[in-house]
Amino acid sequence: MGEHISITTPDGAFAAYVARPKADKAPAVVVIQEIFGVNQVMRDITDGLAAQGYLAICPDLFWRIEPGVDITDKSKAEWDKAFALFNAFDVDAGVKDIQATITKIRADAQSNDKVGCVGFCLGGRLAFLAATRTDVDAAVGYYGVGIESVVGEAEKLTRPLMLHIAEADGFVPPTAQAIIRQALKDHPSVEIHSYPGRDHAFAREGGEHYDAADARLAGGRTLQFFGRTIG
Repeated sequence: MGEHISITTPDGAFAAYVARPKADKAPAVVVIQEIFGVNQVMRDITDGLAAQGYLAICPDLFWRIEPGVDITDKSKAEWDKAFALFNAFDVDAGVKDIQATITKIRADAQSNDKVGCVGFCLGGRLAFLAATRTDVDAAVGYYGVGIESVVGEAEKLTRPLMLHIAEADGFVPPTAQAIIRQALKDHPSVEIHSYPGRDHAFAREGGEHYDAADARLAGGRTLQFFGRTIG
């Protein structure tokens, strides 16, 4: 269903997977990857957004370390590689690459100039930072890892932001969740949804902690949010 394009930056070029809707003009959504690269899970999410009427694009944000990472969560070796990539990842450069992706897709002939983003895991933190550092029109973060360390940037947040928090997240402990909630609870641009009993990556289909009901609930909330914010 999708195609691959190249995005050029001052530091070099990187690939992105694009899935197109049937409409001549549509709002765009940048899909921000987990720590497994632009794998089948991310491509399926991108395809799914296109089926919902969005011009969807998933950039290869690990390109500065290793282009074309496409691994799963099914073996220890893949998990070890994923964490090595996570630890080597330059978050600031990654946000700049997200801005380059936003600029690229906004200029696409099929774009109606509105762009949202949705990120998962590492991508959840990057979605938060996209809302504070880029010109994205709206952002959604699923179980973002490390948001508590950058939540002070909320003072720069003027765009709509939705966060999905898994209350039993092994990578985002209760203390981190409390910091995030306290910092954002009165922010007029922020909407937070909690999922009791859910662990990290509860929306990753096929994953160890996948929960179909709450994945559907979060997905529905995300689509409603994009419907309100980018059309």
